Amino acid sequence: MSESFTSVSLGTVELACLTSPSIDDHSRPLVVCAHGFPDSAHSWRHLMPVLDDAGFRVVAPFLRGYAPSGIATNGAYQTGASSDDMNALHEHFSGDQRAVIIGHDWGAPITYGAASSAPERWSRVVAMAVPPGASLGLAFVTNTEQLKKSWYMFFFQHGLADMVVPADDFAFIDMIWRDWSPGYDAAADLPAIKDAMREPEHLAAALGYYRAALGDGYRDPALDGIQAATQAVPTQPTLYLHGANDGCIGAEVAESARSMVGNHVKIEIIRNAGHFLHLETPDAINQRILEFLS
Repeated sequence: MSESFTSVSLGTVELACLTSPSIDDHSRPLVVCAHGFPDSAHSWRHLMPVLDDAGFRVVAPFLRGYAPSGIATNGAYQTGASSDDMNALHEHFSGDQRAVIIGHDWGAPITYGAASSAPERWSRVVAMAVPPGASLGLAFVTNTEQLKKSWYMFFFQHGLADMVVPADDFAFIDMIWRDWSPGYDAAADLPAIKDAMREPEHLAAALGYYRAALGDGYRDPALDGIQAATQAVPTQPTLYLHGANDGCIGAEVAESARSMVGNHVKIEIIRNAGHFLHLETPDAINQRILEFLS
């Protein structure tokens, strides 16, 4: 399958999107896929053709601020702003109540926010690498091993990050991928990721997600409701997948989420996979997603 590029204007931002060949076939359910950090829409290159072959139509945006998407005119990079973008993409591509939303890393809370704020739009939810509910926030104050893994989130609050991250052709990003997905060869992923952040304003946007979450980054008061929804557990049937070897968020954090969600949420730990599990073990992940959606 060869994906196509399309540009969608959402008012405060122009989103570049990869779309499957069937995107205009409205007889098919829509699937929206949201990537995280440090990543790009190309992260979905293994899943998109599988979903297309299974009868879905798929759109994978570059999140606001990630080139070739535009810089947000309102300066908002909080996760709730991207949740709002996902709901707007549902509207733009004429999605209906059968639509599915899938998210990885930052894309996971973005997905929870979209699905929880507009449950009439989304029939099912798939998320990876950031558990639903309060488990990660709780881990920050009860799990020193997780706090150590999350050091980068606090480093990003400092202006030094704007110089360190892009230095030596983004060697920092190479390091992050090695640490988070041990043993995975990311050579096919890293060029697109670096291009998405190569210009200073796009790097500032990518770091802006962290600054809005933990620091003094701008948060649009008009998005307070959908921002709160990013911490909610969606009411729809939800599949949550987490790599057993995830070097970013420990698998024990995902395990602890089991007691914080209802029976409609299926949590599965994937053996021999790290943080970017959908790229490390695409066949296994794609199969689980297809089984869940069927």
